Amino acid sequence: MAAGIGIAYVDGPRLSRSLLAAADWVAAGRDELNRLNVFPVPDGDTGTNLCLTLRAVAQAVRALGDAPLPRVTRTMAEASVRGARGNSGMMLSQFLLGVQEGLGQLVRARASDLARGFERLHASLDEPVEGTILTVARETAAEATRAERELDLRVFVRRLVERAEQALARTPELLSVLKVAGVVDAGAKGFVRFLDGVKRLIEQGHAARGAVDRPPLLGNAAAESEVQPERDFRFCTEVLVRGPALPGGSAVRRALRPLGGSIVVLETGDLLKAHVHTDTPDAVFALATSWGAVESTKAEDMRAQHQALRTRRPIVLVADTACDLPDALVVEHGIELVPMQLILEERVYADRVELQPPEFFERLRSGFDPSTSQPTPDAFAAGYTDALRRGDHALVVTLSGRLSGTHAGAVAAARRMDAAAERITVVDSRSASLGEGLLVLRAAELVELGWSPADIARELERVRGQSGGFFTVATLDRLLRSGRVGRVAGWLGSKLNIKPIMSISVEGIVEPVARTRGKTAARRRLLDRLADALAGTPRELRLGVAHADIPDFAAEVAAELTVRHHPKTCLVAPITPVIAAHAGVGAWGVFYQVEDGNKRVAGAL
Repeated sequence: MAAGIGIAYVDGPRLSRSLLAAADWVAAGRDELNRLNVFPVPDGDTGTNLCLTLRAVAQAVRALGDAPLPRVTRTMAEASVRGARGNSGMMLSQFLLGVQEGLGQLVRARASDLARGFERLHASLDEPVEGTILTVARETAAEATRAERELDLRVFVRRLVERAEQALARTPELLSVLKVAGVVDAGAKGFVRFLDGVKRLIEQGHAARGAVDRPPLLGNAAAESEVQPERDFRFCTEVLVRGPALPGGSAVRRALRPLGGSIVVLETGDLLKAHVHTDTPDAVFALATSWGAVESTKAEDMRAQHQALRTRRPIVLVADTACDLPDALVVEHGIELVPMQLILEERVYADRVELQPPEFFERLRSGFDPSTSQPTPDAFAAGYTDALRRGDHALVVTLSGRLSGTHAGAVAAARRMDAAAERITVVDSRSASLGEGLLVLRAAELVELGWSPADIARELERVRGQSGGFFTVATLDRLLRSGRVGRVAGWLGSKLNIKPIMSISVEGIVEPVARTRGKTAARRRLLDRLADALAGTPRELRLGVAHADIPDFAAEVAAELTVRHHPKTCLVAPITPVIAAHAGVGAWGVFYQVEDGNKRVAGAL
């Protein structure tokens, strides 16, 4: 939706922008939602599951561009089924399926059409419980029906949010576990944030600002709550099935009922996704084979998750968003990401939170000229606060201090943390992109092995001294605008199709090492340079291929590197917008990390 007076309808582009804004605003409240998560089990992942669900939807609709409404709703529906995670993500996806079903083939939707999208959630649940997202969605649906004659969608959405907030405030009165914990329902609050993100877009004309919504240091309700005996199943289990003749949702719920609880079923087209809390995930997966072709399965140990919430981590890792680690690894290792800043059209975006790579690449191709800046001191302080809330020590890995003021800012922010400063260790990666990210992964392994912060810092400094990277760009335009190459050299490079090969040295600076003519020659020369750097045939090697919107090419390079060098890891990831702003679309690079030479155990350094 867009700002303005008398917004009477929603079309494809407006719905896409609304979904993106809602996803950003839910992401901003992720940590708070996780702490509120006490029902149906206190495993502390409601915020994470909602974020990952909405991120899958946002990425799918963003890729459509300005598509018509029916195509947007179909894409939204399929992405929500494929990307739904956890009980809360499944229920929010059911709401999005209701929106798609309610709008049908309309190319423009008014308030009365949108009102029909709120009616599906109840039918998806096997055991509907009041005081959850179900209650809030139902009361919001009732308000949508009452407001369906509103001609201005701004007023319509404002009324929905007000009613949803009122219903949310009453959830502890309806569900005793919430009242005992002194919280509202986390899934319901996530739903309200979703609607509020749309409202903020309408009223402010842009997505809500603020990378992360961090409340003051409060207790963690999820960690402090007990699992209710009747809901004490071990595994949060999900299965995605495709087939031409899938069973109906009610039949699937009946079949799953003997195996567990908290059952939610999603259906769209030839896709079906089932969620159940169970002690026997293998039985669920076996049953699903009778429905159709099983495309994916998941079984997360909720008891282990709950225990982890109660156990403070000795070390929590912090990195800036220039590390380019994929979301899945960030979530898996519990890494706090501090957003760099991207300035575009006089607005400051939180890198990778308020602006994702696909949207940024689209704008870059359209001729926008962004600039970048390091994270604010407040952003670092907030990241440290969150890390120290979860652990005893924060170990921070930053973008090279020779390339940005980010490292100096991280050190300065740590010093300002008063008594907590001694619990923060900052390491300069002397690299960028996956060069920084691979170092963070090494640190994550050492945390799991029980190494101390000082020992890990020394090991990272050792490893970075035998690591590096090479990269090239498709055109010199972005390097020229950022002052990384001279104007004459840039003009000649463009005219002659010159592709520079650059390295990130062990000192953390960018150095030109070769130049070639054409894409094929650049690939060959860059990989030859990498082979020369790895001439000693390291046994403990990690590789990373970072790219600016050329995923197929990057995957080919990664496959070749895996055959040639046999790394224990070869990541492929898009570069974050704040790096792409300098490198441009089509840039790519390979980073290597050699870990040979230190087989000593924790505490022996």
